[in-house]
Amino acid sequence: MKLIIAVLGVIMVKATTVLAASGQEKLEVSLLTIIFLVFGAIIVVGQLVPCLMLFFSMLKGLFDHAEKKTMPKTGAKI
Repeated sequence: MKLIIAVLGVIMVKATTVLAASGQEKLEVSLLTIIFLVFGAIIVVGQLVPCLMLFFSMLKGLFDHAEKKTMPKTGAKI
């Protein structure tokens, strides 16, 4: 048991230098990442067009005043 604790202690001491990295690494965005994000944005924008068309047609149906058609009296000729 003492051997396991000692080995884990040595591993932890050696690993602290790795965990304390300076953080000066430069993260570059690759061309494939940019293409993937643009492709996703095109899909989202493409889905907005039918969404907005359906939304505005729903609003038109809700708030548009329907024509009042009067029913003819019975026996009347049309």
